[in-house]
Amino acid sequence: MKRFGKWLSLPLVLLLVILTGCEAVGGYDVNKALQKSLEVQSSESKQKVTIEVVPADNVSAVDKEIIDLINSISLTVDHAKIKDASTMSLKGSIGFSGEKLPYHISLDTKGITVQLEGAKQPLYISLEDAYSEYLAFEPYDEQSQEFGVKAAGFLLKHMPNPSTISVKKVQEKVNEETLSLTHLHAEIRGDELVKLVKPLLTNVSKDEAGLKELIGAFYDAYYTVLSTQSGSDAFDAGPASSKEFTVAAMYGVVQEALNEILKDYDQQAAALFEEMPELNTVLGKDTVLKTDLYFDGDLNTRKQNMELTIAIPQGAGVPIKTFTVRSESEMWNVGGTVAVDQVNVNAGKLDVTDEEMTPGQILRNFEPGSIIYKLLKDKMQITSKNVMIGYPGDYYEVIKKNGTSFVPLRYMSAELDAEIKWNEATKTITIIDDITQAEIVLTIGSKQAKVAGKAAELSEPAFIHTDGKTYVPLRFIAEALGAKVHAGGSDWITVTRD
Repeated sequence: MKRFGKWLSLPLVLLLVILTGCEAVGGYDVNKALQKSLEVQSSESKQKVTIEVVPADNVSAVDKEIIDLINSISLTVDHAKIKDASTMSLKGSIGFSGEKLPYHISLDTKGITVQLEGAKQPLYISLEDAYSEYLAFEPYDEQSQEFGVKAAGFLLKHMPNPSTISVKKVQEKVNEETLSLTHLHAEIRGDELVKLVKPLLTNVSKDEAGLKELIGAFYDAYYTVLSTQSGSDAFDAGPASSKEFTVAAMYGVVQEALNEILKDYDQQAAALFEEMPELNTVLGKDTVLKTDLYFDGDLNTRKQNMELTIAIPQGAGVPIKTFTVRSESEMWNVGGTVAVDQVNVNAGKLDVTDEEMTPGQILRNFEPGSIIYKLLKDKMQITSKNVMIGYPGDYYEVIKKNGTSFVPLRYMSAELDAEIKWNEATKTITIIDDITQAEIVLTIGSKQAKVAGKAAELSEPAFIHTDGKTYVPLRFIAEALGAKVHAGGSDWITVTRD
């Protein structure tokens, strides 16, 4: 679970690796700020993420509608609390189509609990199995984190600075408090990023001591874990499989690979862009990453604004020109005492990892008029079904009897997530609709039935076939469970439910 907290800082880490190099900027040591950002500390924060898609010329009405929906999406974290790498909570809302869906999430070593507005019980995702597996390797986690820091520092040491980068002292508000911070501004275009790769690889190839030290750190962090998992020598370096021998062998492999890449780097890069011309757009001047990072005197990141625009290659059927993600965040109480806000589970919780959970069970957990209910049912259409019956090779063939098509009751009920109850004494079957919970009651050999308490008549009665299975009229059972029957061809029948 410690890894979860570390992943939260990964976007910032990658950002710094891309944007900054070994040289201090304006006398400010960004390398140390990066090292600091890798530490998982207690903190409180807030953040907002928005998306902007620019439609292509002559975009269709359908695609424009989808683009408008995407542009309406936003993620707001009003208050995040991190106690440690495995214990945290978030409160905020998801915006879409002018609506706002409030949420409250809490996470600990046992699981993730999510309370959505309109839910009768919070949703729950158990992590106990994953955490138990993690505990076996917990002693090696500190070494793994140390390797992550060293790897980021090694790349940072050899990465050239982008052309647009600056540092200055500023006064900024963080959580309504005015602070003296160091503002790092950097920008990089897609075409510039491509040009930075070659000098990075060149610098890495020349640093024999640094590369061997990094390989040694990798050995320390992962040799025991990988060997335990594989049941043998993880690196299979040969008879003298000591750390020194392994590091030397791995260094030789890495160095050979780097030399091979650098030997014809320009020609290989040109060939790649010629083979995949769309890269000229994706990694061109219109793909731009801009970031503003604000650090306090202890090198803690206190504020961050980021904008990433990716240019999309144009062509027939491509509905968008660019895709932009914007994020702004503030952090306070870094390293202080933080008490997370646990989601209240006194009324129970709905375990969404239960493989037997049906769409109806999920939907019934939400108030019918709530935003999440309408989202699940109307937008995500979690109750929709498309069942094809009688296609070649299908085990369940349709039986024709007196002009009526019959199917096995349990097969069709399972496809539509309905529950079945059987009364042996009266030969009565009760089918419970997964979505409405309405009961369909029928009796073997009788045309009389009831659907949601109302009398109904079958074209032909249900019967028990020689194979021991109960067969019911297809159209009756499908329509009683809210579905429609369509003839799909000479031997195909399709059953659909919206």
